Amino acid sequence: MKQSGGVEGAGSAVGVVDEFRRLYGAGPEGVWAAPGRVNLIGEYTDFNDGFVMPLALPHRAVAAVSRRTDRILRLHSADVAEGVVQLGIDALEPRSDTGWAAYPAGVVWALRAAGHPVTGADVHLASTVPTGAGLSSSAALEVVTALALNDLYGLGLTGPELAVLAQRAENEFVGVPCGIMDQMASACCTEGHALHLDTRDLSQRQVPFDLAAQGLRLLVVDTRVKHALGDGAYAARRAACEAGARALGVRALRDIPYAQLPAALDRLAAAGESEEVRRCVRHVVSDDHRVERTIALLDAGDLRAAGPVLTEGHASLRDDLRVSCPELDLAVTTALAAGALGARMTGGGFGGSAIVLTEESAADQVTKSITEAFASASYTPPRIFPATPSPGARRLS
Repeated sequence: MKQSGGVEGAGSAVGVVDEFRRLYGAGPEGVWAAPGRVNLIGEYTDFNDGFVMPLALPHRAVAAVSRRTDRILRLHSADVAEGVVQLGIDALEPRSDTGWAAYPAGVVWALRAAGHPVTGADVHLASTVPTGAGLSSSAALEVVTALALNDLYGLGLTGPELAVLAQRAENEFVGVPCGIMDQMASACCTEGHALHLDTRDLSQRQVPFDLAAQGLRLLVVDTRVKHALGDGAYAARRAACEAGARALGVRALRDIPYAQLPAALDRLAAAGESEEVRRCVRHVVSDDHRVERTIALLDAGDLRAAGPVLTEGHASLRDDLRVSCPELDLAVTTALAAGALGARMTGGGFGGSAIVLTEESAADQVTKSITEAFASASYTPPRIFPATPSPGARRLS
């Protein structure tokens, strides 16, 4: 999907209402928004029942929606060069569509599979969340669709319940074995906070995250690249984690205390588990611990001290999980050399984005240094913008 360049742009409520009316001949019943997210710390931990700490971005997917009673779903995106996609909701089948429409259609399928009386809809979508950047553009589409249908059909589902249904849509209908973090972040984050989420029981805590008050800035560096190596690699890492948990006799890697990690790795070696399994286990258990360390620092009001923890996380993703790439590594090393407090890749890797924690006074120099480093390496120019903790999914009108 081609995304608009600004945070508002095609994602404005007025714009989607006008386009909905042009497409469908009448105004929508309402307009909803759901944000993309960036993950501060805790990567590849959500499908291991572990801990994560995302925050919502100002970039969002916006949906204008009306109900239908004829079991027809009509979908249109401002960001795709094609017309209205029309589907019969009774004929929706998992893995039947690999295009953008699979995400909102999968939500309708998941709602109906759960017994909710959705009888069709007209939907127009517009998004400012960059795709392929590790910022959860797909989750934003899913959550905004789920929230709109929840409101219109009076389903009474909570944010976490909508997130679970959206995850099911992505796992079973689209066929991506993602964890729950992206959908929970889009559905449940609040403005000015990071979300401390336990992905096992979905308990959550909104942690104040006021960067400006501490003279800090969190930058997102969208490398604007996605390497083919990433295709299928996420599923392979998940399989390795599950193999490690089975070998250790636990439900999930979250159940291995950090203090017991060396002994657990010795057990895996003795059992003949591969180096890949051992590396994945080491990353997940240590990254869960990094989330706990970061929470403690935020609670103590010492966000600056979290910088080195972020950098440790990048080293683990690069060396143990092996999901980084030259562009991400260059963004991190250049940011640190320019005076950043910490930096790491975020998201699934093999491209996508990095985050940089820096003093406000150094943000411009860090940005300039990364841009120049990419130019010197003949890489695609990166897109760099501040991550402002923003509201989660909500109705706009």
